[in-house]
Amino acid sequence: MELSARNQLKGKVASVDLGAVMANIKIEVSEPNTITAVITKESAERLGLKDGDDVTAIIKSTEVIIGK
Repeated sequence: MELSARNQLKGKVASVDLGAVMANIKIEVSEPNTITAVITKESAERLGLKDGDDVTAIIKSTEVIIGK
């Protein structure tokens, strides 16, 4: 399956909890080893980002799409 989305986290389904309308799917993620963040130059400068820095990637999204 080809998608335009950059960050695709590959993994295995750890559990499936089926509710009346929604399903809660837990996925153990193993790949990729690198994700890409696109931020403003101002933010990068304010954070003083440079190669080798330890950072935390926080993913904010209202949707997670599962492909199989």
